[in-house]
Amino acid sequence: MDNRSVGSRQARDLLRVAFGPSVVALGVIAAVTLIQLLIANSDMTGAFGAIASMWLGVHQVPVSIGGRELGVMPLLPVLLMVWGTARTTAAAAARSSWFVIRWVVASALGGPLLIAAIALAVIHDASSVITELQTPDASRAFAGVLAVHAIGALIGVAMTGRLLTLPWIPRWLPDALRAAATGVLALLGLSGVVAAGSIIVHWGTMHELFGITDSMFGQFSLALLSVLYIPNVLVGTAAVAVGSSAHIGLANFSSFTVLGGDIPAVPVLAAAPTPPLGPIWVALLIVAAVSAVALGQQCARRPEPLPIAAAKLTVAAALSAVTMALLGYAGGGRLGNFGDVGVDQTTFGPAVFVWFLSIGGLTVAMAGGLVRRPKPVKPVPVPGPEGDADEDAITDVVDLEPPADTIVLGDPSVFDDPVFDDPVFDSPDEPTPPAPVVFPDDAGFDARFDSEFDPEEHFMVDGDIGDTTAQRRPEQDD
Repeated sequence: MDNRSVGSRQARDLLRVAFGPSVVALGVIAAVTLIQLLIANSDMTGAFGAIASMWLGVHQVPVSIGGRELGVMPLLPVLLMVWGTARTTAAAAARSSWFVIRWVVASALGGPLLIAAIALAVIHDASSVITELQTPDASRAFAGVLAVHAIGALIGVAMTGRLLTLPWIPRWLPDALRAAATGVLALLGLSGVVAAGSIIVHWGTMHELFGITDSMFGQFSLALLSVLYIPNVLVGTAAVAVGSSAHIGLANFSSFTVLGGDIPAVPVLAAAPTPPLGPIWVALLIVAAVSAVALGQQCARRPEPLPIAAAKLTVAAALSAVTMALLGYAGGGRLGNFGDVGVDQTTFGPAVFVWFLSIGGLTVAMAGGLVRRPKPVKPVPVPGPEGDADEDAITDVVDLEPPADTIVLGDPSVFDDPVFDDPVFDSPDEPTPPAPVVFPDDAGFDARFDSEFDPEEHFMVDGDIGDTTAQRRPEQDD
């Protein structure tokens, strides 16, 4: 359990994000450089300048030595740098507020920029001793470092899932991101299979490239260099697979034609085809089709109505095209006397987008990724207070036949029932008033009332009970 305060933990996380990946890269580069100098029996003059140049080279900053520019940097180190930045950013931004996340992203960008400034100063100082080493352009160096770590920081924040909680983010965007990642990985993976098969076919050429040095350390260096440039070869193979082209100086490679030329002595470049072009390279188009099918299957995992499914597929295809175009740009550049190396940027990204959008859309339709939009249910209007309800709405609600035993107010047929057979109900006008009660003779009634209800007759004293009973008994008999 961490007993440190929240402030100290956040400060530690910010330092790790700012300097962690860059310091690790500096350590690895310093170790490789020192080993190279020791094996070559060279002194340590200019070692710091070489380390700083290689660190900037990891961020795709061209290095100039003796007037020759090395702009084709290996993609594997820069991909590892992006991955390291994304991991540290995600670890620091997890379960944090947006205020803290902004500081984390600022640290992920500020630390590498500070190291880049120090590296430029070291290279400038070393160039005064080693005249062949030239200081790179400062704006190009800062732009490369900023771009690499900004991409890593954005991926790291996205890994936390915080971006998906924003209200303006559509709910299908995670599916589009997953589909784009699947399409890119499928394209690069299948291109790797094709490149491996081409290396096996051209095994003799690769053996000749390894034979340019007799020392074991030299061959180990060539093998390490080939490993670092494997992602570059995969991107070039992917460009050929989607119908674009890759070039190494004057040598040009596509699915339809191959123009030969000199290539650098890097063993992994033995995968490049040699003219004349055989029909097997036309089968590379299957790689693009299969990758598009993989993207379409990911988009069809959750069936959606046509507008949403089309938007999801378009976003996935566009993200895949942008990703491959960025990889093609980062993996290219100028290689000394060989000239420009890379892919045709004008056709590479659009070709990826067209393949993924067309074949992916067909896959979505065939895999059941489309559903009909549900029809909206018409709500039944509820009448409000009397006089406020709409006449049509009340008609829609009450327009039902009542049951047979239901009495409807205002219906004159109700009175046809036999239960209402009464003179009162039969009279069309006013009902007949009841007859007045007529008493018998008023005079006799008054006399009888006076004789029976005389108050003095009801007064009794002691001894009168028996007499009264004897007197009243005959009257009762009457």
